Amino acid sequence: MPAEHVGIGVVVARLEDDFPDVTISKVRFLESEGLVTPTRTASGYRKFSTDDIERLRFVLTAQRDRFWPLKVIRERLDAMDRGLTVSDDGESAPPAATPGHHERLGPATAGSRPLRLTAIELQRAAEIDTTTFRELVSYGLLPKNQEHFDEGDLGVARAAGSLVGAGIDVRHLRPFKSAAERELGLADHVLGQQALRGREAGSQGLDDETVTRQIIEDCLQLHVALLRRGLQPDA
Repeated sequence: MPAEHVGIGVVVARLEDDFPDVTISKVRFLESEGLVTPTRTASGYRKFSTDDIERLRFVLTAQRDRFWPLKVIRERLDAMDRGLTVSDDGESAPPAATPGHHERLGPATAGSRPLRLTAIELQRAAEIDTTTFRELVSYGLLPKNQEHFDEGDLGVARAAGSLVGAGIDVRHLRPFKSAAERELGLADHVLGQQALRGREAGSQGLDDETVTRQIIEDCLQLHVALLRRGLQPDA
């Protein structure tokens, strides 16, 4: 079902109960400041989505209750657009790490928007210092020349930061990257073999993403099993 889009008059009507001073001119001004970007019809009429209206509600609340200037509001909206959460005091932060998230693989998500962190935000969220961050980039555990980092990068930085905090040098973490690349290569090999057998049999099996996810999960389980066995006292 297509998302609802409404005209500027309807937007004002929906907001005016909470914000009696809102007007069409006010909404147009906020648009001119880049705080909301409605779509336009072929004839040039503005059409606002539900997200646009909630964005306007955030802006109007910030002005009325928090007395934030437009510059600050713009920064907070940018943070929200990059998947961060914004608290009542204006602080922005990525979602907290979920205990046990490594047990089952799933798509990286951060609310309704993909997470995009600056280098400083990544360091703060992962609780690592600049030296550790630079070493992670230098040794290839984090991507180079990156303007923004995603949730996968944050997961790597958090895990690596914990190991560094335990006294392990970043250079000793390179085998983890090599092992991950080998396991992904193994998954690609299995996919190729399954595709070949499927063509020969004239059938179609599971989709590639499902197969890859299952293989990597099995690899993780094998790692855990081997480590647990190694921790057991000799019989």
